[in-house]
Amino acid sequence: MVRSATLYGVVELLADLGHDAQPVLRRHGLRMSALQQPDHPIPVDAACKVLEEAALLTGHSDFGLRLAARRRLANLGAVSVLLREEPTGLEALDSLCRYLQLVNPCLNTRWEELGDVVLIEEHVLTDEATPQRQSVEMAVGVMHGVLRELLGAGWRAQRISFTHRAPVDTSFAKRLFACPLEYNAAFNGIACARAPLAAQLPGRDAALARFTQRALERSLAHTPQSSQQTVRQLVTALLAQGRCTATQVASILGLDRRSLARHLQREGQTFSSILQAVRKELVMRQLQGSDRSISDISHLLGFGSLSAFAHWFRSEYACSVSLWRQTRQQGA
Repeated sequence: MVRSATLYGVVELLADLGHDAQPVLRRHGLRMSALQQPDHPIPVDAACKVLEEAALLTGHSDFGLRLAARRRLANLGAVSVLLREEPTGLEALDSLCRYLQLVNPCLNTRWEELGDVVLIEEHVLTDEATPQRQSVEMAVGVMHGVLRELLGAGWRAQRISFTHRAPVDTSFAKRLFACPLEYNAAFNGIACARAPLAAQLPGRDAALARFTQRALERSLAHTPQSSQQTVRQLVTALLAQGRCTATQVASILGLDRRSLARHLQREGQTFSSILQAVRKELVMRQLQGSDRSISDISHLLGFGSLSAFAHWFRSEYACSVSLWRQTRQQGA
């Protein structure tokens, strides 16, 4: 479940494009009244499907980006207050990653430094059958807007990346981001220079930051993540780096492998079952939504060799990867 605020602005954007949002919401089990209460819980799959249908209905394959362009930092609620009062952009990123589950528990954001470059990755956590293109583009667009508000209108990313294939028309995306775009990429997110993020932000109020952080910590304490949700987020982030093992995940969480297994067992899960579920979700998205080579997809799923990936795929789907992709493309 996510807060209905995830769909903030959908009704207005559809109206501006000449369509009524109410039938769209109704088809996915949502009511207009739910969207008028920002904290009302709605299924994340329904939110994703509303965005996808809106894109088809309006003929704008960049609907998610258009929605993101209307968002402001203030839409993050109390989290936005803390971000504005952090001393640097890097510390604001840290706080956003920590408290994001209070805003959207199905969005996993992580960042890392690679020399002079900072990579910010976005993962939308849904089941394998739920389309994600619009929700992913909206998440990346919102993150881009947050950074621009924090760092100033003159800030520019070095590159915006999406794992799905490019749309026919990228003109709106080019205007919104004003930087190179990469499709069929290894991750969804933003690459940007480290220096502007490391610089001191103006007008910081340390007292307000401490007060807001205490309030957010109290909220976080009352919304604990399940073990399987935490492990799933880590698996999604670590797979492509080739070091996604139960031992690695347990180490990150400060546990040994047996303790991790016990935590998952209480929730009826194992590390292997979560790994399998994440792989099945990612392989479907890559094969259907991108033009990446089978070899690249194998690497993204953390397989040590193409033959190992081929064997796993055949055991799960009873056919070869190339045949599955060819059949789907012919069907489409």
